[in-house]
Amino acid sequence: MQNMPDIALVPIDSDLDVTTVRAVRRTVDRLIDGGCRRVILNMLGASYVDSAGMALIFRSIRRMRAMGGLVSITNASERVLRSLRIARVVDFAPVSGRGPRPVVSELDPKVQPLWRVAVRIDPTDLAETRTRVGGLLRRLPFTDDQMFDMTLAVGEAMGNAVDHTDGSCAQVTVSAFPDRAVIDVTDCGCGYAAPPRMPTSVTGQGPLAGQGPFPEQDSFAERGRGVRMMRLLADSVTITPKPSGVGTLVRLVKLVEEADVARS
Repeated sequence: MQNMPDIALVPIDSDLDVTTVRAVRRTVDRLIDGGCRRVILNMLGASYVDSAGMALIFRSIRRMRAMGGLVSITNASERVLRSLRIARVVDFAPVSGRGPRPVVSELDPKVQPLWRVAVRIDPTDLAETRTRVGGLLRRLPFTDDQMFDMTLAVGEAMGNAVDHTDGSCAQVTVSAFPDRAVIDVTDCGCGYAAPPRMPTSVTGQGPLAGQGPFPEQDSFAERGRGVRMMRLLADSVTITPKPSGVGTLVRLVKLVEEADVARS
C-alpha cells in the first residue's frame, strides 16, 4: 500500500469476499481515522466481489463522505464492473475499468487559451494558495469528483515545489483550452525529471499496481510516489526542466468537453 498525506492507493490482491473483507476494512478504517481523504481501491487482483465485499465498499464510501473525502475504484475487471453496476456502486463513487486511459494529444502551439491565470505559491501558507487555485479550478467544467482529484493532484505538485526548493519563485498557472485544462506548477529548484521507469498508467504494470514497493530513502523517491498519484488523478502528467531558467515544470492535463469549456 502506498500512502500519501491526503491520498492512499490500496491494492486488492485477491477476490473481495467474506474471507478477505476484514483485512481490507482494517486498512481502509486506519486510513480514514488517520486523516486520509482520498482512498483508491486498486482492484487489479480481484476477479470477484461478493455481498460482503459490496457492503465493505458502501461502508467505506459512507465513512469517507461523512469526513468530506472520496473513495474510488480503479482497474476493475469486466466481471467486477458488472457487479459494481448491478449493486449501483457506480452511482456513488468513481469507478474505472482496465481499459486504456484517454489519449492526450500534443497541444497545437497556435491554439491560444480561452483564459489563463497565474498564482504565486506562498511557501508559508499553502492552504491559502490551495484555496485560490481551487477557485480557478471551479471555473472549469469539472464534475465534483474531477474537481476533488485535480485539487489533490495540484496540491501534491505544489507541495513538491515547496518541499524541494525554498518556494520563493514557485507558482501555479491554470489555462483553459477548448478541449482541456492545463495546470503548470513551476519552481526554481535544481530541476527534476521523472525517471524513465516511472509508470504512466494504471493498467497493471509496475509498482503502481501494487506489484512491489517503491524506493523510500531519498527525495527523488519521495517525488516518485507523488508523481504516481498525480498520474492516477490527471489524464497526463509531464515533469521536465523549465524551458528557461533554473527549475522544474510539472504539467497536469485534464481533458474536458469542448462545449463545456467554452461555457465556463
